[in-house]
Amino acid sequence: MVQNALKPRPRGRPRAYDPEVALQSVLEAFWKRGYSGTSLDDLAAATGMNRPSLYAGFGDKRAIYIRALEHYWERGLNGMRRALAPERSLREGLLSVYAGALSIYFSGGGRPRGCFAMGTATAEIVEDPQIRAAFTRGMRALDECLEERFRLARASGELPADADAETMAGLAAGILSKLAIRARSGTPRAELSEFARKAVDQLCSVRRGPDG
Repeated sequence: MVQNALKPRPRGRPRAYDPEVALQSVLEAFWKRGYSGTSLDDLAAATGMNRPSLYAGFGDKRAIYIRALEHYWERGLNGMRRALAPERSLREGLLSVYAGALSIYFSGGGRPRGCFAMGTATAEIVEDPQIRAAFTRGMRALDECLEERFRLARASGELPADADAETMAGLAAGILSKLAIRARSGTPRAELSEFARKAVDQLCSVRRGPDG
């Protein structure tokens, strides 16, 4: 039902309509004001589209927000997959993931803004099942991406054979959440980068027995 509501509609679309540009514009508007604080007029101003054209292209405000949220998850996951490529060590990959995340969290032009999904969706997911479902799908995909890389590290000998990949992936995702919240609350980037480095050292520490 949600997917059908999100399909762009051909009528009312301006000639210069560019879905990628429009999605990024509405994402920035929601990121700045939050879901509840962003009006359709705000979204129209951000995209340069009038309200009928905006609705024809994306649907109502909820549908527009869900498209923006899914766009954010997709870009983030693509970046994470590149960072965690098998040819890199687990440590190098995780450091790259956290460095990339901090670049996003501090991308507000001198005003740290944290994670778009956590900063805007968590206020809505209790009461809105459609937003909750979109948020949950993104979180699940993030966990699966991390877990896959920890399983690979275990299989290749980077981690002990008894390492719990699912738990370690959960811890790695938890670090992302801490970085997002602390960035938004004003913790300096250098401090968060140092924390991420130390956290990666702990995650990647391989404990072997006396014969290892």
